[in-house]
Amino acid sequence: MALVELYTQYNRVWIPDPEEVWRSAEIITNYKIGNHILHLQLEDGTELNYPVDPSALPPLRNPDILVGENDLTALSYLHEPAVLHNLKVRFVESKLIYTYSGIILVAMNPYKQLPIYGDAIIHAYSGQNMGDMDPHIFAVAEEAYKQMARLSRWNNKNQSVIVSGESGAGKTVSARYAMRYFATVSRSSSNAQVEDKVLASNPITEAVGNAKTTRNDNSSRFGKYMEISFDKRYQIIGANMRTYLLEKSRVVFQSENERNYHIFYQLCASALRPEFKHLKLGTAEEFNYTNMGGNTVIEGVSDKDNMLETQKTFTLLGLKEDFQMDVFKILAAILHLGNVQIVAVGDERSSVSLDDKHLNIFCELLDLESDNMARWLCHRKIITTSETVVKPMTKSQALNARDALAKKIYSHLFDFIVERINKALQFPGKQHTFIGVLDIYGFETFDVNSFEQFCINYANEKLQQQFNLHVFKLEQEEYMKENIPWTLIDFYDNQPVIDLIEAKMGILELLDEECLLPQGTDENWLQKLYNNFITKNPLFEKPRMSNSSFIIQHFADKVEYKSEGFMEKNRDTVYEVLIEILKNSKFQLCANFFQDRPIPISPFSSAIKVKSAKTVIKPPNKQFRTTVGDKFRSSLYLLMDTLNATTPHYVRCIKPNDQKLAFEFDSKRVVQQLRACGVLETIRISSQSYPSRWTYIEFYSRYSILMSQHELSLNDKKQICKIVLQRLIQDPSQYQFGRTKIFFRAGQVAYLEKLRSDKLRQACIMIQKHTRGWLQRKKFLCIKQAAVTIQQYFRGQRSVRRAITATALKEAWAAIVIQKYCRGYLVRRLCLLIRVAALTIQAFTRGFLARKKYRKMLEEHKALILQKYARAWLARRRFQSIRRFVLNIQLSYRVQRLQKRLEDQNKENHVLLEKLTTLASNHSSDVETIQKLQLDLEKLATEKKISEEKEKKYKDDYQQRMSKLENRSSELQEQKVKLEKELQEKTEEMKDKMDDLTKQLFADVQKEERQRTILEKNLHNQKQYYEKKIESLKTEIKSLKDENDQLQNEVQENLQIQDVLKLEVEELTSQAKTIPELQKEIELVQAQKMDLEKQLQYQKREMREKMSDLARQLHESFDFADVRSRLSPEDLEHLNEDGELWFAYEGLKKATRVLESHSQSQKENYEREIEGLNSKVEHLSQEISHLQQLFRKENDKNDIIQLQVARLTSENMMIPDLKQQISELQIQKMDLENRLQEEVEKNRDKMEEMIDLLHHKLEDNGTQKRALQVQNEIYTKEKEKLIVAAHEFQQTNDQMEKQHEPENETKGKIWQDVAYLTMENTNLEEELDKNDRIIKNLQDQIKTLRRSIHTASDVSVSSMPKEYIGMLQYRKEDEAKIVQNLILGIAITL
Repeated sequence: MALVELYTQYNRVWIPDPEEVWRSAEIITNYKIGNHILHLQLEDGTELNYPVDPSALPPLRNPDILVGENDLTALSYLHEPAVLHNLKVRFVESKLIYTYSGIILVAMNPYKQLPIYGDAIIHAYSGQNMGDMDPHIFAVAEEAYKQMARLSRWNNKNQSVIVSGESGAGKTVSARYAMRYFATVSRSSSNAQVEDKVLASNPITEAVGNAKTTRNDNSSRFGKYMEISFDKRYQIIGANMRTYLLEKSRVVFQSENERNYHIFYQLCASALRPEFKHLKLGTAEEFNYTNMGGNTVIEGVSDKDNMLETQKTFTLLGLKEDFQMDVFKILAAILHLGNVQIVAVGDERSSVSLDDKHLNIFCELLDLESDNMARWLCHRKIITTSETVVKPMTKSQALNARDALAKKIYSHLFDFIVERINKALQFPGKQHTFIGVLDIYGFETFDVNSFEQFCINYANEKLQQQFNLHVFKLEQEEYMKENIPWTLIDFYDNQPVIDLIEAKMGILELLDEECLLPQGTDENWLQKLYNNFITKNPLFEKPRMSNSSFIIQHFADKVEYKSEGFMEKNRDTVYEVLIEILKNSKFQLCANFFQDRPIPISPFSSAIKVKSAKTVIKPPNKQFRTTVGDKFRSSLYLLMDTLNATTPHYVRCIKPNDQKLAFEFDSKRVVQQLRACGVLETIRISSQSYPSRWTYIEFYSRYSILMSQHELSLNDKKQICKIVLQRLIQDPSQYQFGRTKIFFRAGQVAYLEKLRSDKLRQACIMIQKHTRGWLQRKKFLCIKQAAVTIQQYFRGQRSVRRAITATALKEAWAAIVIQKYCRGYLVRRLCLLIRVAALTIQAFTRGFLARKKYRKMLEEHKALILQKYARAWLARRRFQSIRRFVLNIQLSYRVQRLQKRLEDQNKENHVLLEKLTTLASNHSSDVETIQKLQLDLEKLATEKKISEEKEKKYKDDYQQRMSKLENRSSELQEQKVKLEKELQEKTEEMKDKMDDLTKQLFADVQKEERQRTILEKNLHNQKQYYEKKIESLKTEIKSLKDENDQLQNEVQENLQIQDVLKLEVEELTSQAKTIPELQKEIELVQAQKMDLEKQLQYQKREMREKMSDLARQLHESFDFADVRSRLSPEDLEHLNEDGELWFAYEGLKKATRVLESHSQSQKENYEREIEGLNSKVEHLSQEISHLQQLFRKENDKNDIIQLQVARLTSENMMIPDLKQQISELQIQKMDLENRLQEEVEKNRDKMEEMIDLLHHKLEDNGTQKRALQVQNEIYTKEKEKLIVAAHEFQQTNDQMEKQHEPENETKGKIWQDVAYLTMENTNLEEELDKNDRIIKNLQDQIKTLRRSIHTASDVSVSSMPKEYIGMLQYRKEDEAKIVQNLILGIAITL
């Protein structure tokens, strides 16, 4: 059926109205397609010819049955007037403030306390489905909690409750009730304090972040996202709070009839309390920052009582009084800073008096220097590349600087309080799931909109986008679930507006870019916006009558922003000099606010990332990132990521009127908020598809009246519904059949309601016809019956009158008198008989009763006596049984306590025995290691003796060889004379050959010199490399020493804190572990040095072999006799005088000696440095052990035992180091012995070579006298070298002995440790003996107690004294026992 066909008579429509937004009217005549006039009648009876457009007819009104529905999506016609009317009916007439709109809960602020938030209501909604009960904030909270508990079993799905709305709409209260619901539902008896802490965070944040505005007495001036964490049992374990965009400008400026943040007024109201006297506060009217609005009091609110509540919540969160007083000091300092008087001095200067009372109080509270503060409040420092300029400020600039400082301090304080609240709400365990409650500002538009409104509306654009996508997704899921064909719905996408604000070269980026420029102004930034967006972006407009504003088309409405102040608020800068002054404050909390700290990464960032349609490129400049807009944008990204990773639940708070009147409905304000909060957008999305949805059972029960008898006879209700719909609605595109529901397009349910109402109207007419006929017939029969009865009575009266005469009356009277007397006689006779019988009966009964009473008195007297004794006996027996029971309980309790003590002592004994066994095992291992070390030392001593014996043998051999050489030299001198003669003859012949040989020798010498220089360079480079390594090792050792000194200082300062000492000892042990690594590096250096020395020795050997080969060639190739014959004596003398050949030979020898001496000196330096490093390492290990001993002395006996075990293990770890040191000493000793042997062998080879050469020369040339003298000199020098080598050998022996000294010292240390361990073992054995004695004493006490218990139980009952004898109170309960005891007593007596 087409929608136009519904515009018939008696149907109602909505027409626009300037006052009520929409007005209802009834259609008088049927509307025909194409007409331009609709005949209507208003509710007041006036008729109206309303002009209409045939393509856009006025919206139809829903049937009365659907008015007041608790879910707006259940309305047949979904449009703005229907929603507005339904909310008005529920709010004004039914006094219901909550209404569903699909997944949204619409909450109207009643401006009145309602009794619908008690614990009983919470428990009523707990466990219920969302549609089962009336709409409520608790229903939304229960749905979030239930989905978290149900879905988190499979995918840990977290939840979010998004509360938004205008200021004064009730966002804070709704968020508070949601959090209270979670705290109540998830409360456990063991962890109740966590829920109280989560709820206690609300009063603190409201005190420091809420203020009175013209719209709301408790308006939140910041956004808040409270993340409530749950464990696996879905109980609250902690929470975390994130805040967004605090309104800092309120600290220094408030509009008329508005107030600053509540905490300032609470402080001023409590100024007379003794703990606040040092703050030197007064009333709120005395301070500029609290008296700007002209109204410092909220009606019905006590700031003094709220201050006490704030302090209680601080203490409940674990924030002590010292922390609270620090916060109050900073708040008081801000108030005093606002009262600092800045005086203008000329046009370009200003000043602050040093005697200013408030300035001195401000500096006193924050511990600052007043002269510096007074100067830099009126001056600013400009730093350029070449100089620093101090420039005075005007009065207005100084006031702005003062206000900027106050805002900065308060914003830091607010962030610090939130951080401390988060620390107090931290939890040690792992978060399983969480529910986030977002209390954030709604869309705002005022007469003057600035930077704050721009950021707020930007955040609402992002939230609206997320909301639209979520609603669209839910619609799609619903259709997929019901197997309905899905067609794409066109919905409003506000991504272009978001891109206009946040994309590259968007409004925010241009603003940040302008903030970077030193000469940047609001006008320049606005001009850039005009140039970039006026012609290119339709969502950006320029006002016609203003050059300082711009307009943005938001999703809710157009908003005009004034550009003045955007730059200053985005920069949020305070002069650097003032920040430096506050950094240097002695008040630690204030100084910490302004320290340079890295921005912490939130641990609550979601794992799911959401990307916008256009990527936002963030610039790398650090200053750019520090703007307020950039910070807000990044925090908003994090919020959107969190919301997209959770399942959202929406609460839209609506402010019904601006006058704060209870249950008053302003249609204009409500419609404006409905458009802004997205409720109408959801309805529009729903209405474009199939807004009305009925289950098959609901449809069957509702519209069964439209079904025929044949259709009702079918069994399948689903099939019945399909047949009926196909018959009633001819167009199949107007409905869809799902799996469990029927989906209708807009207007179809109203059409069905019209058919139903028509059918009911016809039925009513038929019923009325029959009932009216029946009533008329019934009335006629009643009238007929009344006429018959009247006739009957009338005829009877007439017949009586005819029958009555005088004689008949007399006879009748006489009969009556006779009857009277006869009846009196009979009655009197009967009465006399009854009286006689009664008297006799009374006499017998009275006698019987008297006798019975007498017998009863006798029985009662005896029974009383029996009762007295019986009750006394029962009381005594009961007392004895109770006493016995109490004694048994006492004895059993004492036995249990003693058994527990025995078990505890046994456990302690077991622990001590285990420790003793571990200590004994460690002791045995230590003893074994000590024995091994002793064996190693004995081996070293024997090796030392053997080396000394070898040295003696070498000395004796050397002396023998020297004597032989002297004898040989004398023989050579005798042969010298003979050889001189032969040399003179051969000098001429050898002269030519010697020239050639000298040339060859000089060439070889030059080659060797080049090789020697290359080797020297390599040695020099390696030496520098090793020296650098040694210097780095020295620096590391110095750093280790410094760290040891620091650790010693920390140990002396913090001996009482055991945990800190443990950590420091662990650090020392970790540093001590690095010492073996250093020793390994030293070993590597030593190995490299050994390799170099071996290379040098190898090169020396090659040189010597070459020299010997050359000499042999000379001997073999030349005939000394021919040379001697050829050379004249003058030539020989000339050759000997020049000594060129021997000079070259001696030069080579000297070069080799220099290399050897250089290598030996280098080796000695390396060995000295290694010894120094070893000594430093030993010194560090001694200091570490000393610190460990200090740590051990401060603990109790049990801690001493544990620490002694740890010390023994650490010493066991040191034993391998000692072994390494001993092995290194052994290696060094072996190296020295090898070197000595090599040097001795070298000297032997040299001596043998020289002797061989001399033999050859003496045999061939007996006349070389001067050559023999030179060789004698060489022999003497070689002799001196051997003597020097012998001295060096002695020195090395001395060094070996010195190196054995630390081994002896380590030996002594080990023996000391052994003695210390034995002492500890003896102490432990003594403690074990003591514990055994205590256990024996306890066992003896238990035995005595058991004996006393047995003796007490053996005592007979009859031996108890008869203390209670006498008459006791009679009780009905004891009657059976008394009777039983009496019978037993009588039986015994009989």
